[in-house]
Amino acid sequence: MRAIRTLLIVAVVLAGLFAAADRAAVWYAEKKVAEKIRDTQSMSGTPDVSIKGFPFLTQIADSKLDEVEVSLDGGVTAGTGDSTVQVTDFDTTLHGVRIDSGFTSAVADRVTGTAHISYADLSKRAGLGITTGYGGKDARGAGLVKVTGSLPLPMGRVERSVLSAVSLVDGTTVRVRAEKVPDDLPGLEPLIRKKTDFDRKITGLPRGVRLTKVTPTPNGIDIELGGTDVRLAG
Repeated sequence: MRAIRTLLIVAVVLAGLFAAADRAAVWYAEKKVAEKIRDTQSMSGTPDVSIKGFPFLTQIADSKLDEVEVSLDGGVTAGTGDSTVQVTDFDTTLHGVRIDSGFTSAVADRVTGTAHISYADLSKRAGLGITTGYGGKDARGAGLVKVTGSLPLPMGRVERSVLSAVSLVDGTTVRVRAEKVPDDLPGLEPLIRKKTDFDRKITGLPRGVRLTKVTPTPNGIDIELGGTDVRLAG
Protein backbone atom coordinates (compact mmCIF):
# COMPACT_ATOMS: atom_id res chain seq x y z
CA MET A 1 0.00 0.00 0.00
CA ARG A 2 2.84 2.36 0.90
CA ALA A 3 4.58 1.64 -2.40
CA ILE A 4 1.41 2.33 -4.33
CA ARG A 5 0.90 5.62 -2.46
CA THR A 6 4.52 6.62 -3.19
CA LEU A 7 4.05 5.74 -6.86
CA LEU A 8 0.88 7.84 -7.05
CA ILE A 9 2.64 10.81 -5.44
CA VAL A 10 5.52 10.53 -7.91
CA ALA A 11 3.00 10.32 -10.78
CA VAL A 12 1.22 13.47 -9.58
CA VAL A 13 4.53 15.35 -9.23
CA LEU A 14 5.65 14.30 -12.70
CA ALA A 15 2.29 15.28 -14.13
CA GLY A 16 2.63 18.70 -12.51
CA LEU A 17 6.11 19.15 -13.91
CA PHE A 18 4.91 18.10 -17.36
CA ALA A 19 2.03 20.57 -17.17
CA ALA A 20 4.42 23.38 -16.14
CA ALA A 21 6.76 22.52 -19.00
CA ASP A 22 3.81 22.31 -21.36
CA ARG A 23 2.57 25.78 -20.38
CA ALA A 24 6.07 27.25 -20.68
CA ALA A 25 6.36 25.77 -24.16
CA VAL A 26 2.97 27.26 -25.10
CA TRP A 27 4.06 30.70 -23.92
CA TYR A 28 7.26 30.51 -25.95
CA ALA A 29 5.43 29.28 -29.04
CA GLU A 30 2.75 31.98 -28.79
CA LYS A 31 5.46 34.64 -28.54
CA LYS A 32 7.39 33.34 -31.55
CA VAL A 33 4.30 32.90 -33.70
CA ALA A 34 3.09 36.44 -32.83
CA GLU A 35 6.45 37.93 -33.80
CA LYS A 36 6.58 35.98 -37.05
CA ILE A 37 3.06 37.01 -38.08
CA ARG A 38 3.82 40.64 -37.24
CA ASP A 39 7.03 40.67 -39.27
CA THR A 40 5.63 38.93 -42.36
CA GLN A 41 2.12 40.40 -42.57
CA SER A 42 2.77 44.19 -42.27
CA MET A 43 0.70 44.51 -39.12
CA SER A 44 0.78 47.78 -37.18
CA GLY A 45 1.44 45.96 -33.90
CA THR A 46 2.20 42.55 -32.44
CA PRO A 47 -0.93 40.36 -32.40
CA ASP A 48 -2.17 38.39 -29.41
CA VAL A 49 -1.78 34.67 -30.07
CA SER A 50 -3.50 31.96 -28.04
CA ILE A 51 -2.77 28.30 -28.76
CA LYS A 52 -5.60 26.01 -27.71
CA GLY A 53 -5.48 22.38 -26.69
CA PHE A 54 -3.64 20.32 -24.07
CA PRO A 55 -1.11 18.91 -24.01
CA PHE A 56 0.73 21.29 -26.29
CA LEU A 57 3.92 19.24 -26.48
CA THR A 58 2.16 16.36 -28.20
CA GLN A 59 0.84 18.80 -30.81
CA ILE A 60 4.41 20.02 -31.36
CA ALA A 61 5.56 16.43 -31.76
CA ASP A 62 2.97 16.05 -34.51
CA SER A 63 4.03 19.42 -36.04
CA LYS A 64 0.39 20.54 -36.12
CA LEU A 65 -1.58 22.78 -33.78
CA ASP A 66 -5.29 22.05 -33.48
CA GLU A 67 -6.46 25.65 -33.05
CA VAL A 68 -4.82 29.05 -32.72
CA GLU A 69 -6.55 32.37 -32.06
CA VAL A 70 -4.94 35.56 -33.39
CA SER A 71 -6.27 39.02 -32.55
CA LEU A 72 -5.05 42.57 -32.97
CA ASP A 73 -7.04 45.52 -31.64
CA GLY A 74 -4.81 48.05 -33.40
CA GLY A 75 -5.62 46.44 -36.71
CA VAL A 76 -3.98 46.01 -40.07
CA THR A 77 -3.07 48.81 -42.45
CA ALA A 78 -4.46 47.40 -45.67
CA GLY A 79 -3.62 48.64 -49.14
CA THR A 80 -0.82 50.80 -50.49
CA GLY A 81 -0.22 54.50 -50.99
CA ASP A 82 -3.35 56.66 -51.00
CA SER A 83 -5.56 53.57 -51.09
CA THR A 84 -4.70 52.35 -47.60
CA VAL A 85 -7.44 51.83 -45.04
CA GLN A 86 -7.21 50.82 -41.39
CA VAL A 87 -8.81 47.47 -40.62
CA THR A 88 -9.33 47.16 -36.84
CA ASP A 89 -10.63 44.59 -34.35
CA PHE A 90 -8.88 41.88 -36.31
CA ASP A 91 -9.82 38.48 -34.82
CA THR A 92 -9.16 35.13 -36.49
CA THR A 93 -9.21 31.46 -35.58
CA LEU A 94 -6.71 29.21 -37.32
CA HIS A 95 -7.56 25.53 -37.60
CA GLY A 96 -4.96 22.83 -38.20
CA VAL A 97 -1.80 24.94 -38.24
CA ARG A 98 1.13 23.02 -39.69
CA ILE A 99 4.49 24.22 -38.37
CA ASP A 100 8.15 23.31 -38.54
CA SER A 101 10.43 22.78 -35.55
CA GLY A 102 11.86 26.29 -35.68
CA PHE A 103 8.52 28.10 -36.13
CA THR A 104 9.82 29.54 -39.39
CA SER A 105 6.88 28.18 -41.37
CA ALA A 106 3.19 28.08 -40.46
CA VAL A 107 0.29 27.14 -42.74
CA ALA A 108 -3.32 26.85 -41.55
CA ASP A 109 -5.72 24.32 -43.06
CA ARG A 110 -8.59 26.76 -42.52
CA VAL A 111 -9.06 30.30 -41.24
CA THR A 112 -12.20 32.11 -40.09
CA GLY A 113 -12.38 35.60 -38.63
CA THR A 114 -13.80 39.09 -38.42
CA ALA A 115 -12.52 42.63 -38.85
CA HIS A 116 -13.90 46.17 -38.82
CA ILE A 117 -13.54 49.42 -40.75
CA SER A 118 -14.75 52.57 -39.02
CA TYR A 119 -16.55 55.26 -40.99
CA ALA A 120 -13.88 57.74 -39.89
CA ASP A 121 -11.14 55.61 -41.47
CA LEU A 122 -13.25 54.96 -44.55
CA SER A 123 -13.88 58.70 -44.96
CA LYS A 124 -10.15 59.44 -44.81
CA ARG A 125 -9.55 57.19 -47.80
CA ALA A 126 -12.77 57.77 -49.73
CA GLY A 127 -11.49 60.96 -51.34
CA LEU A 128 -11.05 64.65 -50.65
CA GLY A 129 -14.22 66.24 -49.30
CA ILE A 130 -16.08 62.94 -48.92
CA THR A 131 -17.53 61.70 -45.65
CA THR A 132 -19.20 58.39 -44.86
CA GLY A 133 -21.60 57.24 -42.16
CA TYR A 134 -24.36 54.78 -41.44
CA GLY A 135 -27.33 55.09 -43.79
CA GLY A 136 -29.81 52.75 -42.12
CA LYS A 137 -31.28 49.74 -43.92
CA ASP A 138 -32.94 49.23 -47.26
CA ALA A 139 -36.29 47.53 -47.85
CA ARG A 140 -34.63 44.09 -47.66
CA GLY A 141 -32.97 44.84 -44.34
CA ALA A 142 -29.46 45.24 -45.75
CA GLY A 143 -27.30 47.95 -44.23
CA LEU A 144 -26.46 51.08 -46.23
CA VAL A 145 -23.68 53.64 -46.09
CA LYS A 146 -24.43 57.35 -46.35
CA VAL A 147 -21.85 59.05 -48.56
CA THR A 148 -21.66 62.84 -48.73
CA GLY A 149 -19.58 64.77 -51.23
CA SER A 150 -19.36 68.28 -52.64
CA LEU A 151 -19.07 69.40 -56.25
CA PRO A 152 -17.54 72.67 -57.51
CA LEU A 153 -20.06 74.28 -59.87
CA PRO A 154 -20.23 77.73 -61.50
CA MET A 155 -22.80 78.84 -58.92
CA GLY A 156 -20.63 77.57 -56.06
CA ARG A 157 -20.06 74.29 -54.28
CA VAL A 158 -23.01 71.93 -54.10
CA GLU A 159 -23.17 69.19 -51.47
CA ARG A 160 -25.15 66.02 -52.01
CA SER A 161 -25.65 62.83 -49.99
CA VAL A 162 -26.49 59.40 -51.34
CA LEU A 163 -27.35 56.06 -49.77
CA SER A 164 -24.95 53.43 -51.00
CA ALA A 165 -24.89 49.65 -51.00
CA VAL A 166 -21.69 47.88 -49.98
CA SER A 167 -20.52 44.72 -51.73
CA LEU A 168 -17.41 42.60 -52.27
CA VAL A 169 -15.44 42.17 -55.47
CA ASP A 170 -13.15 39.14 -55.94
CA GLY A 171 -12.92 38.59 -52.19
CA THR A 172 -10.43 41.45 -51.87
CA THR A 173 -12.24 44.73 -52.55
CA VAL A 174 -14.97 46.64 -50.70
CA ARG A 175 -17.19 48.39 -53.24
CA VAL A 176 -19.46 51.34 -52.34
CA ARG A 177 -22.08 52.27 -54.95
CA ALA A 178 -24.97 54.74 -54.67
CA GLU A 179 -28.36 53.08 -55.14
CA LYS A 180 -29.86 56.34 -56.39
CA VAL A 181 -28.45 59.77 -57.16
CA PRO A 182 -30.52 62.95 -56.46
CA ASP A 183 -32.11 64.17 -59.69
CA ASP A 184 -32.54 67.81 -58.71
CA LEU A 185 -29.42 68.66 -60.71
CA PRO A 186 -30.05 67.17 -64.17
CA GLY A 187 -27.03 65.84 -66.01
CA LEU A 188 -24.75 65.78 -62.99
CA GLU A 189 -25.14 62.12 -62.04
CA PRO A 190 -21.74 61.12 -63.51
CA LEU A 191 -20.01 63.88 -61.53
CA ILE A 192 -21.82 62.95 -58.34
CA ARG A 193 -21.01 59.28 -58.75
CA LYS A 194 -17.38 60.13 -59.41
CA LYS A 195 -17.35 61.58 -55.90
CA THR A 196 -19.53 59.08 -54.06
CA ASP A 197 -18.79 55.72 -55.72
CA PHE A 198 -15.48 54.10 -54.89
CA ASP A 199 -13.64 50.82 -54.36
CA ARG A 200 -11.11 50.05 -51.65
CA LYS A 201 -8.92 46.98 -52.00
CA ILE A 202 -8.07 45.30 -48.71
CA THR A 203 -4.51 44.03 -49.01
CA GLY A 204 -1.92 43.21 -46.37
CA LEU A 205 -3.97 40.40 -44.84
CA PRO A 206 -2.36 36.96 -44.45
CA ARG A 207 -1.91 35.30 -47.81
CA GLY A 208 -4.89 33.11 -48.62
CA VAL A 209 -7.38 35.04 -46.47
CA ARG A 210 -10.29 36.54 -48.40
CA LEU A 211 -13.22 38.75 -47.53
CA THR A 212 -16.41 36.70 -47.41
CA LYS A 213 -19.03 39.20 -46.20
CA VAL A 214 -19.42 42.93 -45.49
CA THR A 215 -22.15 44.42 -43.31
CA PRO A 216 -22.66 48.16 -42.69
CA THR A 217 -23.58 48.82 -39.05
CA PRO A 218 -24.11 52.01 -37.02
CA ASN A 219 -20.46 51.82 -35.88
CA GLY A 220 -18.79 50.99 -39.18
CA ILE A 221 -18.43 48.15 -41.64
CA ASP A 222 -18.08 44.65 -40.23
CA ILE A 223 -16.12 42.19 -42.34
CA GLU A 224 -16.07 38.40 -42.24
CA LEU A 225 -12.92 36.61 -43.38
CA GLY A 226 -12.15 33.10 -44.48
CA GLY A 227 -9.60 30.98 -46.28
CA THR A 228 -7.96 27.59 -46.70
CA ASP A 229 -4.29 26.66 -46.84
CA VAL A 230 -3.39 30.08 -45.44
CA ARG A 231 0.33 30.75 -45.20
CA LEU A 232 1.01 32.77 -42.07
CA ALA A 233 4.78 32.67 -42.11
CA GLY A 234 7.61 31.19 -44.11
